[in-house]
Amino acid sequence: MKIRRISSEERLTHAFPLQAYAFEASPAPLEDAARYRGYLPFQEDNVTLVAEEGGTSLAAVSALPMRQNVRGTLHPMAGVASVAVHPLARRRGHIRTLLTRLLGDMRDGGHPVTALYPFRASFYERFGYVGLPKRRRVTFAPGDLAHLVRADLPGEITWERISTGYDAYRAFTLRLAAERHGFAVFPDYRAERLREDDAHWLVAARVDGEVVGAAAYQISRHGGEMLVDDLLTTTPLSRALLLQFFARHVDQVDRVVAGIAADELPELWATDLGTVTEARTRVPNMNAPMARVLAVPPLAGAQVGPGRVVVEVVDDPFIAGTYLLDGRGGRLEVGGDESNVPRATLRAAGLSALVYGVLDPDDLPLRGFGAVPADAGAQLRTLFPRAVPYIFADF
Repeated sequence: MKIRRISSEERLTHAFPLQAYAFEASPAPLEDAARYRGYLPFQEDNVTLVAEEGGTSLAAVSALPMRQNVRGTLHPMAGVASVAVHPLARRRGHIRTLLTRLLGDMRDGGHPVTALYPFRASFYERFGYVGLPKRRRVTFAPGDLAHLVRADLPGEITWERISTGYDAYRAFTLRLAAERHGFAVFPDYRAERLREDDAHWLVAARVDGEVVGAAAYQISRHGGEMLVDDLLTTTPLSRALLLQFFARHVDQVDRVVAGIAADELPELWATDLGTVTEARTRVPNMNAPMARVLAVPPLAGAQVGPGRVVVEVVDDPFIAGTYLLDGRGGRLEVGGDESNVPRATLRAAGLSALVYGVLDPDDLPLRGFGAVPADAGAQLRTLFPRAVPYIFADF
């Protein structure tokens, strides 16, 4: 078996057919294959590896060079996607081999973190990934917000097609990436697809001319649903401005369905607002995102608490080693081994869970992610306070 990185043009024959079979309705009409070429501009700098035997592609994996905020620092992030195997070559370890190679290449290329949306979480857990909270969906009737229609709120709303407002929307999401833990964004060439497809409306809340909230959305039909990809806000005022806009659709749509972060509490947005908030997970196509650390030293500078602990990471090809993690100055410092310091032994998923803030140190032994003595657990709990990452990008 040969593993190699393929060119953009080679994706048409070596990767896209496998990926289409894995993730789309099939068999598609032969003429549909022509649409693959239209995908190429949005994948120009993706790293795509294939496993070949006798000139036939047996498996393919790709990584997007993205960016993600991890505890206040924006890092290069490898967004793993389009993991696909030929139906006659499955269960032979091809993805394990390809993914190990891909993650190593991305780490060596300067990407200290990685994220993906798994087809089966337990498979990727073996690669050191840990689950992150899934985006919630809140459903409510615009009529429940009637009191907002005539409210005099400071600020203004702009409304346009996404192709017209894309630059402002992109700038706003980049601002959120710099500010919000876990927030991940596409590279420019991939993000451009939102503009090119031009399949969304864009509503933006502005205060003193600055975008403070935004939502890209579609309307299913008259009397149907307003489908909001992500309700992105920065202040209660920005949220109120967007909700006021939704309220004006009371005689047009029956309900609003909006993506929100896992730490949002929409039942508190307004009095008498009836809401249903849910996050559904299901194998293989409705799983929560996962992430992991690919390199520890670049995490230095993260916003952390005043803990100090030695962590030995075991059974991992990328970050195995011993690290002194010190947050007494408010920013993470990463050093080598040191004696007379509380010590924990972790797997990559365990350290990743702490860095992203999704598990308590006491969870780690229960999940098989490591051994954490009480003194080390206390330091880790202080060093890495719980947090709610909001990954945003869907890939």
